[in-house]
Amino acid sequence: MTSTAGTAGSAAPVGDQADSGADLELTDVTKSFGDFVAVDNLSLTVPSGSFFALLGPSGCGKTTTLRMVAGLEQPTSGTIAIGGSDVTGTRAHQRPVNTVFQSYALFPHLSVGDNVAFGLRRSGKSEIARRVADGLDLVELGHLADRKPGQLSGGQQQRVALARALVNRPSVLLLDEPLGALDLKLRRQMQLELKRIQTEVGLTFIHVTHDQEEAMTMADTVAVMNRGRIEQMGTPAELYELPRTAFVANFLGQSNLVPGTVVDRVTKSGLLAVDVSGTRILVPEVRSVRSSGGVLVGVRPEKLRILVGDQEPTPAENVLGPGTVTDVSFMGVSTQYQVEVRGLGTFGVFAQNLLGGSTVATGAEVRLAWSVDFTFALDGADAPDEGTVDLDDEP
Repeated sequence: MTSTAGTAGSAAPVGDQADSGADLELTDVTKSFGDFVAVDNLSLTVPSGSFFALLGPSGCGKTTTLRMVAGLEQPTSGTIAIGGSDVTGTRAHQRPVNTVFQSYALFPHLSVGDNVAFGLRRSGKSEIARRVADGLDLVELGHLADRKPGQLSGGQQQRVALARALVNRPSVLLLDEPLGALDLKLRRQMQLELKRIQTEVGLTFIHVTHDQEEAMTMADTVAVMNRGRIEQMGTPAELYELPRTAFVANFLGQSNLVPGTVVDRVTKSGLLAVDVSGTRILVPEVRSVRSSGGVLVGVRPEKLRILVGDQEPTPAENVLGPGTVTDVSFMGVSTQYQVEVRGLGTFGVFAQNLLGGSTVATGAEVRLAWSVDFTFALDGADAPDEGTVDLDDEP
């Protein structure tokens, strides 16, 4: 369903870019259901006019956080402020927010135009007509105003739900897995469409999702949640290129993580020397969460390259191996290799198909090389598989 919360004078009219939505601030927010703590002492600030994503697996607390912002749940403790005003104790309809859920909840007996107008009943008729027209134009559905929801595709219905939320001129628009019911191709199209709309209207968007690609495609800032807390927050590029925990490294994309021990600090070059099962691996100190003791050395699959035969690494590369290619999967734009390195486990390697397909066969003996600059190191106390998908837990 799409909530029909009250309007906010400071929010940007649909189609205008003059003003941004309000900032959102959560301070020490905790939400408990009996003995279960769904959100644990959460504090964050979302700047006005930004596209902010709460990313995490099922049960991490992201939807509960969104429902507290919407006023559908009350925090056990802590405060929530929108545009500098404390809204913690106010009801949902009194807050300057609207929510778009995964289920569109359009009224099947009403036309598209009447669905969009549903929350504008207190406005004058001419004002309603203008705002509905502006809202439908924004989502590029003005030509379908007289149709019924049943005559629309899933993507069109989601855009109607979005227009219905936007015409109320909320200070903050909340999006709870809004693209989850769409197929992959349409979902990707809608990701770009949502970003376009957010940029055009300039409102504050808070997007909850478990889809890493969705968060990285649309959001200016991503907060990765785990067990009711924020593990790490930053731009998509920052989180991907420099994760600070094993959970973030594994949940946001894929990572190869192997245990090692820091054995030396190469002070002049700003590098740490790490012993990984007898091999010396160099890690930029600024890319390591600790400079001594046990660490998890990490590298993303697309940063690796496979060395076969007499191919040699460059002086600026780390090398592990030998290993054996155990699986080759053609993925279209790339080929995914699985390489078993004795004593360290299996490494994933993504290679662009610049030459038209796989170039290394299953069973080949290879080595793995990658730039020192792309190496990162995490706390050795982290579990290497933290944040990976557990197939036994999937519905």
